[in-house]
Amino acid sequence: MRVYLDNCSFNRPFDDQSQPRIRLETEAKLCIQDSVQAGTLELAWSYVLDFENTANPFDDRRIAIDPWKGQATVDAGETDELLQTAKELASLGLKSKDALHIACAMASSADYFVTTDDRILNHNAEVHGIEIVDPTVLVRRLNP
Repeated sequence: MRVYLDNCSFNRPFDDQSQPRIRLETEAKLCIQDSVQAGTLELAWSYVLDFENTANPFDDRRIAIDPWKGQATVDAGETDELLQTAKELASLGLKSKDALHIACAMASSADYFVTTDDRILNHNAEVHGIEIVDPTVLVRRLNP
């Protein structure tokens, strides 16, 4: 099974852990990363993740996230088809960058797009070809 974690998922452990939702999503995200390292999940990466991580103003976050690219089995680059998919996704009301992330996940044949962003999660029913979930949902599916 292949998963694509967006930038907000990778950054979740750096958020305020005093909030229960954030703490749970952090633990689930770390569990997903453990599964990637164990080889039971494949990680998809993209040029959009590269762009966002490079632009991260927090050195500690950027340095912690960067090695995950090396764990990925797929690295989606920009193509005309991917850009067309992103355009179609943006027409559903997704922000351009979010649409690009999802298009990259789809181009990578990911089974799940993992995010902690409610605006993206709210579009799950409208997006076909990939399931959009938060980290806790994915962990529950992997460990019934």
